[in-house]
Amino acid sequence: MFKVQVRFFLLALIFPLLLNATQLLRNDLLNLKAVDFLNTIGTELKEKTAINTYVIATNEHFPERFNLVEYSKKYEENLSKPYVLFIFAPYALITEKSQAHGRVGIIPSSDKVRDMYDYNAVRDAAVDVVAIKDANTDEDKFNVGILQAYSELADNIAESKGIKLKNTIPNEIGTIVSILRIFIYIGTLIVLWIFIFRPLWVRIKNGKN
Repeated sequence: MFKVQVRFFLLALIFPLLLNATQLLRNDLLNLKAVDFLNTIGTELKEKTAINTYVIATNEHFPERFNLVEYSKKYEENLSKPYVLFIFAPYALITEKSQAHGRVGIIPSSDKVRDMYDYNAVRDAAVDVVAIKDANTDEDKFNVGILQAYSELADNIAESKGIKLKNTIPNEIGTIVSILRIFIYIGTLIVLWIFIFRPLWVRIKNGKN
């Protein structure tokens, strides 16, 4: 019984330190390995760029059109400028009609900081991972998606300052998705050519209306 109490006591001491070290304002989704990786990326980014990158990984079920900017204000006292706040809310409702869930928020402390990263690239880094249909659990996808997006955000900020980070991860998922999109576009063009444009071209060539 005493050993169990000691373990809980140690966890109670360590867990807040982990949150502070990684600048996690809320963590309902990430495992300890992911937290450690975030800490490594965030620490290097802060040391080299002086930009703080905060994360809220929440399992809250936000309603449709929930204002993430207003939501973030309750964490303002924990934010040190300049910063970017990354919010990952996979259970947030997008629309009642579709019942689709999952929202990402990226909130900078200023327009100057906003110019340091590509919002769409950071958002897609998370969304592309979660959207893949495979045998991985949602929890695994959430961990990978947050890490991938956080890494993309850090790389973007570092690159804006002409700096290369050592501890980020390449966006291989984004590359794969981009390649797949290209193949889809090519396939669509081929179909359009075969069934629409080629018959039309043949008719025009043969002088038929």
